Amino acid sequence: MPDLITPDLVALDADLGSDKSTVVRRLAGLVAGDGRATSADALAEDALAREAQAATGLPGGIAIPHCRSAAVTEASLAFARLSPRVDFGAPDGPADLAFLIAAPAHGDADHLTLLTALARALVRPEFVTSLRAAGSEAEVVRLVQEVVAPEPAAAPAAASATTGATATSAGATPPSTTPAGTPSGGARRSLVVVSACPTGIAHTYMAADKLTAAGQAAGVDVHVETQGSSGSTPLDPAVIRNADAVIFAVDVGVRDRDRFAGKPLVQSGTKRAINEPDVMVREALAAADDPNARRVPGGAGGATEPAAAAAGSPGIGTEIRRWLLTGVSYMIPFVAAGGLLIALGFLFGGYQIVNPDPTSADGNSYALNWALNNTFFNLPTAPPTEGLNDGFLGYLGAVCTVLGQAAFGFLVPALAGYIAYAIADRPGIVPGFVVGAVSVTVGAGFIGGLIGGIIAGFAALWISRWKLPVGVRGLQPVVIIPLLATLISSGLMVVVLGRPLAALLTGLGNWLNGLTGTSAILLGIILGLMMCFDLGGPVNKAAYVFATTGLAAGAGAPLVIMATVMAAGMVPPLAMALSTAIRPKLYTPAERDNGKAAWLLGASFISEGAIPFAAADPLRVIPSMMLGGATTGAIVAASGIELRAPHGGFFVFFAISNFLLFVLAIAIGMVVGAIAVTIAKSIGRPKAEAVPEDAVDMAHAHNAAPVTQPARA
Repeated sequence: MPDLITPDLVALDADLGSDKSTVVRRLAGLVAGDGRATSADALAEDALAREAQAATGLPGGIAIPHCRSAAVTEASLAFARLSPRVDFGAPDGPADLAFLIAAPAHGDADHLTLLTALARALVRPEFVTSLRAAGSEAEVVRLVQEVVAPEPAAAPAAASATTGATATSAGATPPSTTPAGTPSGGARRSLVVVSACPTGIAHTYMAADKLTAAGQAAGVDVHVETQGSSGSTPLDPAVIRNADAVIFAVDVGVRDRDRFAGKPLVQSGTKRAINEPDVMVREALAAADDPNARRVPGGAGGATEPAAAAAGSPGIGTEIRRWLLTGVSYMIPFVAAGGLLIALGFLFGGYQIVNPDPTSADGNSYALNWALNNTFFNLPTAPPTEGLNDGFLGYLGAVCTVLGQAAFGFLVPALAGYIAYAIADRPGIVPGFVVGAVSVTVGAGFIGGLIGGIIAGFAALWISRWKLPVGVRGLQPVVIIPLLATLISSGLMVVVLGRPLAALLTGLGNWLNGLTGTSAILLGIILGLMMCFDLGGPVNKAAYVFATTGLAAGAGAPLVIMATVMAAGMVPPLAMALSTAIRPKLYTPAERDNGKAAWLLGASFISEGAIPFAAADPLRVIPSMMLGGATTGAIVAASGIELRAPHGGFFVFFAISNFLLFVLAIAIGMVVGAIAVTIAKSIGRPKAEAVPEDAVDMAHAHNAAPVTQPARA
């Protein structure tokens, strides 16, 4: 295997700049200059994006900027001994040692294991001291190689520190048989630790080793399960059963959390575990002696407690953000798959493909009627209708449309279901999905999914805490919780929330009808604001229904309204796509990927393409999108552009009276919205805010648990 580090990747006593951005770019230049990355700028941007999410400075003058990047062709380490020191956000001041850990976007297990070995070595004072004393680049390479790829003779010593799945962290000194702090005449106390960070390369293992060393110093047995990118071996159930308390040092969800049900719990992000491991160990021991301490909820899948019930646990604001981001991360594939399939349906079948087929006794659309009643050997024949293709293209468009509409049907249920999952773990899935489906039925849409998912999650969490008789406890997770939580959440959606939302939709429709014939610009602004307010929710749908019901008029103001609504609805995903392109550092890797998909979703008039951004940061995103949508709506309405298609975006260009002006209006609104959201995120974002990594990073780390918001450093 090629070496991770070479002398060409080492800079000793070098002035690489006065700020961490410059240092990271210089180190990325070393990696690219050695032929290990296709672009130094791309690597640096990815590393700085990770740096913006959570500072990588560590106590003791160390910095470990790191990332996964598509620009990296070979896993690499670049090292600099800095003179002068540079601030990387460590609590004790600037760093003089900086490692850039550059991993390919899809790094293999062997390389990831070596990279994590380095991270673990950085918690050992003797290794750090040797780096500071190294006299040459070659000596640094040798020191690093010794810790990431030790000689085979060192294997037995490492193995002696590991017993099955209950191991002290690699690189830590095995505990002595009678360490200080062992209670006289009594058994040693025991803690179990789970550590996990989004990328699974550095913080996961450093937190584990810091807690292990702190436990040894306190005379406590610490057994660690690292849920990182180099693999994870579950803790022995007997070890968990005998543990006095649990420490979760995690920035993402804990896999199989229910294994720890009932144990006293201390939870924090990996940064705190690295900076204050001794404090967390003391807190865990105190929790073990406190009958009122926070515990891992049990009996129904190990639900996550929503409130900060113990020192070091995340706050309610952090938890709310985690719930929303979990729902969004699982919803994204439905948005992408459904939106793109519907766009293909319009492209192949024509914009009339979603309209009712007059020959269908059930009132089905052309798409559904043709998909059900035709095959490739019995292609449909369309009536002489403009904007509708028959034959092979028509049938292909019908199939794509039906599949896309089916995928889109899961959008709100998935959002609600996985918000509930983030709150209550597995017991929340069923009531969450059901309340999401009910939300669609009663017209509550996206906002109903958010509210319903939270209600379902808390209902499931509450019921999971009931102390039931032993005879019926086995029915709690599979019957009692799904039944009662579904009844509570969906019942509230139907009985309490449904009618107000229906009244709101009716009132909005009447209000819009009253504005027809007044100022076209005012109407355009109002429709643009409505289309961008909730991105596919009830307000958006009210404006859309108002527009589509006027299409039967065939000419005049109703067609202008349709053009206004479609143009404004295309702005949010396009504006977010543009913002992620011009200022990628403001977004997580997952959001940047969503931004790429949003180009096509916006072009297809899929407003929901902006939902992932709005759900994660509504106060900055939604007002910015409303500004862009209102701008586009005003231009289209004032220009009198007409549209004869109810859907399709740019793909129905043939149904737009002035297509070039239509595109220009959208482009202006897109730029306005993108500038607004970029400024809002740049100015309004808290400097120390730690934004969770995305589902992509979690997939790289082989972690299927929900996204979890890290604690502030």
